[in-house]
Amino acid sequence: MANYDTIKIQEELFKRQDVKYRDFQGGLIPGKTPEVMIGVRTPQLRALAKEILKVGGYEEFLKDLPHKYFDEDQLHAFIISGIKDYDRAMEETELFLPYVDNWATCDQMSPKVFKKNKTDLLKHVKEWIKSDKTYTIRFGTGMLMEHFLDEDYDVRYPKMVAGIRSDEYYVNMMTAWYFATALAKQYDSILPFLEEKKLDTWTHNKTIQKAVESYRITPEQKEYLKTLKVKTKKGDNRK
Repeated sequence: MANYDTIKIQEELFKRQDVKYRDFQGGLIPGKTPEVMIGVRTPQLRALAKEILKVGGYEEFLKDLPHKYFDEDQLHAFIISGIKDYDRAMEETELFLPYVDNWATCDQMSPKVFKKNKTDLLKHVKEWIKSDKTYTIRFGTGMLMEHFLDEDYDVRYPKMVAGIRSDEYYVNMMTAWYFATALAKQYDSILPFLEEKKLDTWTHNKTIQKAVESYRITPEQKEYLKTLKVKTKKGDNRK
């Protein structure tokens, strides 16, 4: 059995390096320079994570935090996403979340087994969205969006998200993404959050923008949503 310690995993990542992709990707991930990026494409990272999970012997790598390379963080997220035992996946998620420092790693991490214990998952989500860490809040909101907008939906959940107040772009963008997706799935229940202006102005307008761009929102709904846009004062807009 191979021992996928940090050195072995770095070797495997560099075997798959694409320097042009690394340089391109560096412009997409704030705070990440070529020095901390190897340049492994996502399909290859997923395949490597699947191989590592099958072979085993990767526990040391998961404990070796923080990682040096962005690609290691991505691989770490994919490994956690593939763990089949709920308690183990949750434990590793909790250990890793404080070290997640970018939107890509945050959004790539989605343990499939979470759908098997939504009662316990919801307890963690409530704690995550109360965190003071940008990507822990973003991850918690993402889990609500992924697992609690269909048969498990309750209006209490968007109320939780509407209560988030942050100056962080990547928190507010996820909130807008959540509400735009929620409009597509629970339109009548979500609409009052916009009609009653329950969100901060930037997030409110970004939600409408994303909803109007969605193919899952009807033309009639889009026209009405446009009328709910809030005019902003000069200097109020964030990118």
